[in-house]
Amino acid sequence: MCCRYYMEYSPELLPIIEEMNRSALVPAFQQKGLVPACGEIRPTMAAPVVASNRKGQRAVFPMRWGFREKTLLINARSETAAQKPTFREAWQGHRCAIPASWYYEWEHRVSPEGKKSTGDRYLLRPKEKRMAWLCGLYRMEDGLPCYVVLTREAGEEIRFIHDRMPLILPDRMIREWIRPGANPEELAEAAVTDLYCERA
Repeated sequence: MCCRYYMEYSPELLPIIEEMNRSALVPAFQQKGLVPACGEIRPTMAAPVVASNRKGQRAVFPMRWGFREKTLLINARSETAAQKPTFREAWQGHRCAIPASWYYEWEHRVSPEGKKSTGDRYLLRPKEKRMAWLCGLYRMEDGLPCYVVLTREAGEEIRFIHDRMPLILPDRMIREWIRPGANPEELAEAAVTDLYCERA
């Protein structure tokens, strides 16, 4: 669920990209062979992410997609993140928002015999919006920040594609989402589920 998203050089995203490029973390990522990217973002790549800085102010940082555990974790269920040891601390105080033009999802099909297969790829984003704010969690690994995308049950209209979707919040709620003292459970109740989708 949510293993690809896209960042285009749009008027909405260009200032975020430019702010990330000014981050003092960019050279540290480059030294590890991770050049923060735009375009199609895949797990293990570095990309712009919005979070609170040490002064509690909104800032843009390059972050790598995925927590390294026994396997690479790229998503976390919003319904259980507060209880899971891997995500508990980040859920309480290290929340982030991942800007995207849209995210991709592949249709999950099940035949009458129960055989699973992958169908068409779709691009999805909130209706009548030029971008989406995917909610996430971050932590430090080897001195660099990394993130996972939070997911939730899919809205009725897109359930034919997949039964899960990213946790997406309205623009106006992003500053509160990344604020360490905020209540993530209450904020998650305002998730956007009315999405536009088309075959990619």
